[in-house]
Amino acid sequence: MPTKSKFELKLGAATREAFGRAVVELGRVNPNVVVCDADLSKSTMTSYFAKEFPDRFFECGIAEANMTAIGAGLAMAGKLPFVSSFSCFAMNKGFEQLRTTVAYPGVNVKVVGTHSGISIGEDGPSQMSIEDIGLACSLPGLTVVSPADEVAMKAIIHLSAGHPHPMFIRAGRIKAPVIYTQDQKFEIGKAIEVVPGSDVTVIAHGLLVAEAIRAQEALDAEGISVRVIDMHTIKPLDEAAIERAARETGAIVVAEEHLTETGLGVRVAQAAAKSRPVPMEFAGIDNTYAESGTPDELLDKYGLRATNITAAIRRVLARK
Repeated sequence: MPTKSKFELKLGAATREAFGRAVVELGRVNPNVVVCDADLSKSTMTSYFAKEFPDRFFECGIAEANMTAIGAGLAMAGKLPFVSSFSCFAMNKGFEQLRTTVAYPGVNVKVVGTHSGISIGEDGPSQMSIEDIGLACSLPGLTVVSPADEVAMKAIIHLSAGHPHPMFIRAGRIKAPVIYTQDQKFEIGKAIEVVPGSDVTVIAHGLLVAEAIRAQEALDAEGISVRVIDMHTIKPLDEAAIERAARETGAIVVAEEHLTETGLGVRVAQAAAKSRPVPMEFAGIDNTYAESGTPDELLDKYGLRATNITAAIRRVLARK
């Protein structure tokens, strides 16, 4: 586990890049791994798999619904399919097929959505996925994961091969700060406490884990002890980690690049309400679609920075 002194938060690869390379590694050791894409392989990075395993790569065209159903058919035939597109297309356009042909029968399909959140930048709101976690979590039996960096993504892709349930794996477009060392252990459904703390807990996923660490470091100088938890698995949720955080720190902030009304925050609040209610605050996208802009401009404007998490921590501590 990293410690406070080890966080340099240097930029590494984008999690979509880590996915593209990891699925190739997986394909080399598992001949049943196949990949489907919807005319975006150069962006989703499945082009790496297509180049090395052209006979196991299926280009489905701009037809995400069909791609999902094709993936389900391949899984029923004994293959291990990874179907990939931008999160907004994979989840929104393929939702009915994901519900009917994957989640309902429990078919072992891995859906990898790239370009998640608003940090895709100038492509604009039509391609920004801010509802995907809410949609994915609404499907019974679907495991939902949002890795924070390239190390986490590589580990999750390899773990997914042994996970016998359908999954939605969320990836981003921009380079992500590296949080973990290569020897970090991951377990689907098990949160990681990346920084210990006793005054308040920040629970985050994806890009916001690094921002939570920056907020923790800023408040540490003021004598405020902030626990940071990477809740990389959003479903099934590590409710034990949430109960322990509530009991030991007495206040929780949830930070995510997603709508606050339907993302990780509501799931954490539900878990805390069942076990140990505490004051909570939320840092995320607040009931709006974003504009087009650079990733940095968007993350600043829509409150997805360490300063916003710090402000949420101050609010929740005032209510503790």
